[in-house]
Amino acid sequence: MATDFARVTLDGVTLVLPDGRTLFSDLHESFDRRPTGLVGRNGVGKSLLGRILAGELAPSAGRCTRGGPVHRLAQQVGAPSPTASVAELAGLRPALEALTRIERGSVAPEDFALLGERWDLRARLGAELERSGLGHLRAEDPAATLSGGEAMRLALVGAFLSEADFLILDEPSNHLDRAHRQALLAQLRRWPRGLLLISHDRELLEGMARIVELSPQGLRSRGGGYSLYAATRAQEQQHAEDQLAQRKLERRREEQRLREQRERQDRRASRGARQGKEANQSKLLLDRQQERAQGSAGRLQQRQAAARAALDLAVRQAADRLLQAPAIVLHGPQTAEGGDLSLSVEDLELPFVRGATRHLDSLRLQGRPRLAITGPNGCGKSTLLRVLAGELAPLRGHASLHPPGGGSHCYAYLDQRLAGLDPARSVLAQLGERSPRTPDSLQRMRLAQLGLDAERIALPSGALSGGERLKAALACALYADAPARWLRLDEPSNQLDLDSLLALEALLRQYPGGLLLVSHDERLLASVGLTHRLEAGATGWRLEAL
Repeated sequence: MATDFARVTLDGVTLVLPDGRTLFSDLHESFDRRPTGLVGRNGVGKSLLGRILAGELAPSAGRCTRGGPVHRLAQQVGAPSPTASVAELAGLRPALEALTRIERGSVAPEDFALLGERWDLRARLGAELERSGLGHLRAEDPAATLSGGEAMRLALVGAFLSEADFLILDEPSNHLDRAHRQALLAQLRRWPRGLLLISHDRELLEGMARIVELSPQGLRSRGGGYSLYAATRAQEQQHAEDQLAQRKLERRREEQRLREQRERQDRRASRGARQGKEANQSKLLLDRQQERAQGSAGRLQQRQAAARAALDLAVRQAADRLLQAPAIVLHGPQTAEGGDLSLSVEDLELPFVRGATRHLDSLRLQGRPRLAITGPNGCGKSTLLRVLAGELAPLRGHASLHPPGGGSHCYAYLDQRLAGLDPARSVLAQLGERSPRTPDSLQRMRLAQLGLDAERIALPSGALSGGERLKAALACALYADAPARWLRLDEPSNQLDLDSLLALEALLRQYPGGLLLVSHDERLLASVGLTHRLEAGATGWRLEAL
């Protein structure tokens, strides 16, 4: 049942990082029972703001008030200890233990406070585990054996069974497959109290009542789900670009007028001095005339300087209203060679995979294949991609890509861990190794256009964020002297913010080589010009031409 306590309010909140950098300042916003999506570029501080809203982090200035209990689910569910139970990972162990003690006769006030009104908690936990595909688990089972996706689903079960008046979910769909993303969407629709969803998942954001964007300029709220947010934002961007162009045009015109004004005054002063000399005026009169001319020129110069400053300010203000540019800018990557590409699979048996998807009998694709590999978690998608990449040997059969051979000059494989990047070496060094014939200045410019500035590209790649490392790996693949002819990506959207995700889609659309893409993001799959889709199901693999 919805309550009046489902409210969290920011009043002048500022956060200064330990290094002295101000991440955001003077934030004012109220979050209530309206399901709200929080979006923004990577590094802008969304997760830290979520911690402030949950009361886990104190702001440097201002205050955050909460009407009732807040439950925050972090982006990464920590690895459970060897002794942790399912109930503990779900955050329900204290309440379940209190319920057990009450059933045994306890009248301790603290037990009733822990349990609250959740007298049917044990039954509800079982029902939610079943609904989340975790029906084989019991509260007392060890949690250490759970996969990352199972751990996230269990943590979500605990969040929805909490007595919180307000939920904060930070990227809850990153490790979920298509079916469990749909289940999460249904859970969000059923949640009756306050909800803040920090996410780049456009399907989840579509179900929100409003979208709040965090940027260096502060918080900006727009009503409606993702589609309306994107359309409104595009209109605002176009209007801001038009205003900037208009201010620049006005500045050019005014600069021209000021130059002409100054030239006219200079001509008048020169003409006056010449006429005075020709009239044989005394030196005293000529000096006074020169002083007046200089005074008039000085006043004109001051007025023009003030006018230029005002024009420059108008241009800067118009530029400040522009939204941030896309985080990835690609300049026409070219494949190393011409000719057709092909993919061939014969009587393949995959290692580490159980069930019908262990076998793939036959698959042949010619031309410029752009293949999506989709299906539930655990069905063998990543394993198949690794076999195609030559990283894993099949138990039986044959899999090959044409052109034959290997190495970064032909293939680029970006797995979920981005293992191809050396975490101890800088991005610039690794890109330079792959492109010795390309000037360093050009590669620095390309990296900057990917959103990697001079400071970031000098750091060991292991010190970069997940999104930054993905961009670095893409740069090493596409900006090598001999760019990869095959690009293989395993869940590339998990680490990207919305702007970077849209730019990645544009990058993949214009990439001219072969594409093998594992993803649960249906919007990404629909936007990159696929030619085929290989779907894993209960009866095995099914190929569909698109």
